[in-house]
Amino acid sequence: MAKVKTSFFCQNCGTQYSKWQGQCHACNEWNTIVEEVIQKEEKSSWKPSSTETKKAPKPLRISDIDSTQEIRLDTTDGELNRVLGGGLVPGSLTLLGGEPGIGKSTLLLQISLKLPYKTLYVSGEESQKQIKMRAERITPNGDNCFILTETKTQNIFKQIQEIEPEIVIIDSIQTLHTDYIESTAGSISQIRECSAELIKFAKETNVPVLLIGHITKDGTIAGPKILEHMVDTVLQFEGDRNHVYRILRSLKNRFGSTAEIGIYEMQGSGLREVANPSEILISHKDEELSGTAIASTLEGMRPLMIEIQALVSTAVYGTPQRSTTGYNAKRLNMILAVLEKRAGFRLGAKDVFLNVTGGISVDDPAIDLAVVAAILSSNEDIPVGKDFCFAGEVGLAGEIRPVNRVEQRILEAEKLGFSTIFVSKYNKISLKETLIQVKLVAKIEDVVGELFG
Repeated sequence: MAKVKTSFFCQNCGTQYSKWQGQCHACNEWNTIVEEVIQKEEKSSWKPSSTETKKAPKPLRISDIDSTQEIRLDTTDGELNRVLGGGLVPGSLTLLGGEPGIGKSTLLLQISLKLPYKTLYVSGEESQKQIKMRAERITPNGDNCFILTETKTQNIFKQIQEIEPEIVIIDSIQTLHTDYIESTAGSISQIRECSAELIKFAKETNVPVLLIGHITKDGTIAGPKILEHMVDTVLQFEGDRNHVYRILRSLKNRFGSTAEIGIYEMQGSGLREVANPSEILISHKDEELSGTAIASTLEGMRPLMIEIQALVSTAVYGTPQRSTTGYNAKRLNMILAVLEKRAGFRLGAKDVFLNVTGGISVDDPAIDLAVVAAILSSNEDIPVGKDFCFAGEVGLAGEIRPVNRVEQRILEAEKLGFSTIFVSKYNKISLKETLIQVKLVAKIEDVVGELFG
């Protein structure tokens, strides 16, 4: 018998070692290194059909390479198309990760049911009857969708050769295993080998493959880090299971921007695309309340109007608290120091709580001005007009700094019915005859005078 070859892998980052040790030097995690069998047959699960003649690639001058853009496959989902950069690229591998129960399988199943292309949905977690029950709840029609419950890659590729799908969906990569690796499904070796076989299949046949991936308790994709390097696109599906809204964002994209986001609403009939997210991020109330201000921010190419809520109260326990949700806590401390030093507001002995509504996190510096307005509104207990919005960065000298693409922010605010927007006077604005009034401010004192003067 051939000697069984084994090696040691870190379950957290996938680094390989020749012998066991307590700590991984790559990610500094303890007790994550396990022994795995790596001896495998020199075979590949994916075998191209006999009609395909494989040619060895030849080097080409860069000027001779065809630069015409690949025709993307429309997923029939506007939000997913936006995040992917226009649709699925033929031969690409897309990895979708997210919390358990967040809606990853629902999202890809409802897309596969609506696609005009022949789609193979491979599930290693649910039976065909379970998928059928969910499919009937989402949409009654889905003639182009084939369901396969299988975990062995050899059997999956056999079915792929028979039905020749145009898109393949795998739910999930952690459940697959190949006979050529002698370790359990979900291990480092199995994930890496199964992913390599799928990549070979996708690149040779030009069929796009979508993978669902589990995540660890830290929120990262489970398995070796090399998995994220191997695929073309990594998408993260986020949201709180206690709320109905989900956010799809791109962590890596070889074919588009990583700044775009897609927003969905979870309903009984599946996930609904939210075309105008500003409406869900701004609460509709009859009476004006102090401590709220509307900020104009950008996520990728999409302008969003979000509501900033602040609560300023006297510190009960001596040491004032600074708590934020969806906003950088260090930046809040900086803004409070600027208000104390430059504008004369005594906030050092007061608790300050800040919240970005809708459960999203924003790192756009353009919302600084809305944060200032919300804090001062709560401190003075004077409401900011509900038809006012803000777009400006606050500097350490108390100046209002210009922000990028300010005209796009102004037009979005005008479209949503705001009457006034506060921006930096140093922004160059070429818009003419806008219905919204643009207030140009240079310092925090100018904003205080306009709002509370």
